[in-house]
Amino acid sequence: MIESLLLTAARIITFGQRQRQTNASGFFFTRDERLYLVTSRHVIFDEPSRHFPDRIEIELHTNAGNMAESTGFSIPLYREGRSVWHQGRDRAGKIDVAAIEINRAALPASTVYRAFTPQHLLQRFDQVEVGSSLLVLGFPLGFHDTLHHVPVVRHGIVASSFGLRFQGEGYFLTDARTHRGSSGAPVVMRISEPAADFGDLPWRLLGIHSARLDVGTRDMHLDEVLGLNCAWYADILLTLTQR
Repeated sequence: MIESLLLTAARIITFGQRQRQTNASGFFFTRDERLYLVTSRHVIFDEPSRHFPDRIEIELHTNAGNMAESTGFSIPLYREGRSVWHQGRDRAGKIDVAAIEINRAALPASTVYRAFTPQHLLQRFDQVEVGSSLLVLGFPLGFHDTLHHVPVVRHGIVASSFGLRFQGEGYFLTDARTHRGSSGAPVVMRISEPAADFGDLPWRLLGIHSARLDVGTRDMHLDEVLGLNCAWYADILLTLTQR
């Protein structure tokens, strides 16, 4: 039996003009019967690196009895010249999170996945203390269980005050070890006594992993990298999935 948490994450491959470009991570989120794929905005549109793919592909399980069976599912990023993803802003500027609605009817009938819901989001920020244990599910450098098509997990802690937006931005810090390809990964915390409506997914969705942080003044020869990352607060999904 595969753990339900592993079925929430999806490996993302970006394409531009039929050319494969990058690997990334994402996860499923549902709201009012609508299904979304969530990832980092820079995975699908990034001005600084001039990364502008026109479609992405995710891998889907297609047999609950055999996790080795999967299929690729293509998602166009533009329709009639307009972007199909939802992105948000706050008073500090753009938020590095994007949500793409998936047409459920287009999925294979046997698709196997799990999705977070608004129920999995925190109601109050004071429910999480600094130093709390968390997990980051993703596909670092594209690495994963290629036989069963599931992500790997990194462990870390909340590395900044969860109730305070770090430096006024809409994210908090984690100290999980991450690599390229982890962008868009869900950051979760185990619920010790989950309510019945959490079903077989007893996890809080805290954030969306975005990028590693470093210090511009760091001596490249004397100082190690900080080993810190920014994760955007997951409650932005309530805005991105609102109609």
